[in-house]
Amino acid sequence: MAKQSKRFRALQEKVTDKTPVTLESAVAKLKEFATTKFDQTVEIHMRLGVDPKQADQIIRGSLVLPHGIGKSQRVVVFAKGDLATVAEQAGADVVGQEDLAQRIKDGWTDFDACIAAPDMMGLVGPLGKVLGPRGLMPSPRAGTVTPDVARVVREYKAGKVEFRNDSGGNVHAVVGKLSFDKEKLLDNVRAFIDHIASLKPSSVKGTYVRGIVLAATMSPSVRVAA
Repeated sequence: MAKQSKRFRALQEKVTDKTPVTLESAVAKLKEFATTKFDQTVEIHMRLGVDPKQADQIIRGSLVLPHGIGKSQRVVVFAKGDLATVAEQAGADVVGQEDLAQRIKDGWTDFDACIAAPDMMGLVGPLGKVLGPRGLMPSPRAGTVTPDVARVVREYKAGKVEFRNDSGGNVHAVVGKLSFDKEKLLDNVRAFIDHIASLKPSSVKGTYVRGIVLAATMSPSVRVAA
């Protein structure tokens, strides 16, 4: 087990009571932990009452948060012709075809999102072994295989986040930075929770949202009342 710092242990003493609190209280508590020399990333973790083995209970998608995530995302695009031009104009960091595919095959994955025009999937498909495990493989369901590449590039640059439940039925996402003011963090977290709630599969019985936790990079987590 990794050794916890003196700072972390001191902060952890402030959250010894693991009783879930209101979202407002959780965000306020989390902001008390902004004592590092860098701006910590805030994440949300939601435990859902889904069966990940059932195809109709997979929770997956993307969402543009109201106030972004506090960092510039690197976006690559597979496109040609006019679509390549508009992708560049929209702010894509790298646009390419065979050259980009070869670069990725060689192990380059220094980007946060990969978008592909539909006619590029024959080229992108074989990259699944590299991109898939890193959560970077373009897919229609995630909205990253699209003829409207410019719009999607702008969305990711504005703070779009992707999510997919893991094998335990949990979803995770970045929702901002500790430097965000309280209201902006609340807006982002509420938007994510509401979006996940809207995706409840009709086949799910019983409690859907079973637990919510907020955490920052180097700080204790805070449980939120679902």
